[in-house]
Amino acid sequence: MYNPLTISVIIVYFICLIIIIFTIVHVARHHKNFGTVLNSILTIISVFFIGIIYSTLFIFSIIIYLSEYVNLLLWKLSVIMGFVSLEIVVLVSSFMIEYKKIPFFPLLCYTILLGFLIGSLFFLESIQIIHKSSNSSPYLVIDTSEINFIFNPLTGLITIIFLTLILINLLYVGIILYFKSREPKIIIGFSINAIILWIPLILYILYIIFQLAVYRELHIIFIMINSIVLCITLIKRPEMFQVLTNKVYFLNIYHKSGILLYSYEFEKEGILTDSIIWGNILIGINHILSEFIDSRDKIDMLQTKKAKIIVNYNNEYGFAVLVISNQKNEILVNLMENFTNDFKDRYKNELMEIQDLNKIIDVSDFKGTKEMILKNFKIYL
Repeated sequence: MYNPLTISVIIVYFICLIIIIFTIVHVARHHKNFGTVLNSILTIISVFFIGIIYSTLFIFSIIIYLSEYVNLLLWKLSVIMGFVSLEIVVLVSSFMIEYKKIPFFPLLCYTILLGFLIGSLFFLESIQIIHKSSNSSPYLVIDTSEINFIFNPLTGLITIIFLTLILINLLYVGIILYFKSREPKIIIGFSINAIILWIPLILYILYIIFQLAVYRELHIIFIMINSIVLCITLIKRPEMFQVLTNKVYFLNIYHKSGILLYSYEFEKEGILTDSIIWGNILIGINHILSEFIDSRDKIDMLQTKKAKIIVNYNNEYGFAVLVISNQKNEILVNLMENFTNDFKDRYKNELMEIQDLNKIIDVSDFKGTKEMILKNFKIYL
């Protein structure tokens, strides 16, 4: 009779496999919802490595007994893939704090530990397999406790150190995201996912220490549950992965004459509280834009101590979109480009009429701009 835990592992694996394949196809088809191609690729890779490659190697090494050599090889490969998968998770979570900012020191530490791990696995006694059944191979394992893997002290210590550092890193990222996020409620899904990921990592550490198969099986079940939760979050809340800590404070649209056509304030409170100082800065900016809007050498970003001022020009219709944000990244630049095109398409007749600098500009003609801002910048609202 099959062990209930063994049946649970198999059922959850196939459910997880189906959901992950669907999610990968969904992300590939709707990659624009994730902000950039890089975001989409990293998301697909992280889900694929954890939910498919790692889980498959792990489960095959304990569910199907082929031979001591093959099962031990599958288990060692699963350990390596587990390390690689968690490094990808660290990279993706770091991008959620600040896009394309790579945490070099943590990744360097993890990579060094991965190198030590691979080196230790070359030794014959690094991990031993204990096979309790007398059945001839190959066969489907009825009770997964029949197969056990014993880590030697060095390999076990390297793995425990690595997992402990990952746990600390996940806690750090969660805290940073909570305090730096535009809206802490947005990261509830990430927090839940991080907590679920803590559980299997702790269970794996317990398995290495106590060598009880129940910890191992619970580990892979929670890993797959984590993958399922992540997939559901990716499908339902893709905006959660679009640089949670990126804030937009203002959006201004200037005519080439320097006249402000429209202004929208995103953040009611924050670092831009001194209206006098920022008023003077914006007055200066409109003169700068009037000089550069028809020039080949354009200023596309100005930087202050507390914010970055990003500019997108449209020479054809003589206007520029200016966004004040706490950081510049590809996601924000793409949104500005889309908004600039929408604004041009909607108001091209009005913009053509005011190409003549002697023409009186009625800014009320552009009162419908808010609708386009809400559409294009909804993740910042």
